[in-house]
Amino acid sequence: MRLGFLFLIFISLCLSVSSLAQDKIHWITMNQLEVAMAKEPKKVLIDVYTNWCGPCKMMMSQTFSNSEIITYVNDNFYAVKFNAEGNEAFTFLGVNYVNKSFNPANANRRNGTHDFTQAIAPVNGRIAYPTLVYLDENSQIISPVQGFWKSREYLPLIHFIGEEVYKSSSSFDSYKSNYYK
Repeated sequence: MRLGFLFLIFISLCLSVSSLAQDKIHWITMNQLEVAMAKEPKKVLIDVYTNWCGPCKMMMSQTFSNSEIITYVNDNFYAVKFNAEGNEAFTFLGVNYVNKSFNPANANRRNGTHDFTQAIAPVNGRIAYPTLVYLDENSQIISPVQGFWKSREYLPLIHFIGEEVYKSSSSFDSYKSNYYK
């Protein structure tokens, strides 16, 4: 009887540790991305945010805290946090990116736009925050998606990208309308 009780405690602890491993998205930096992709190519989710952006903070606190989203992103994507107005310098696909207009005095408010932000911007080098940029296993842009997404709205989107439904003739709107059926 006592051995069975100890076994149950052991199993409970193992399950607790395993659930803790998925309690948040495992964010990496752009500097870490190429190394990770060289070891094991997979799709990439880049959360393009700024320090001053309210909807960006809402994505972090509401959407990216959803347990189903956390598990799906961690299992299927490299997730990158990228400050669109930050000062991180890095090389990606052989190109050096910096923020030439970064002003340290403005670190927590509007600042100069990073070169990489302009390179991945969907229209004419302009971008809204937050923007989620998806890359395929070859680091090619699948799609940038702008704006705040609630968890219930975001789940179909992340599956649409992760399961490569976007490659079929199915539109996202069609996929989304059938997602919760």
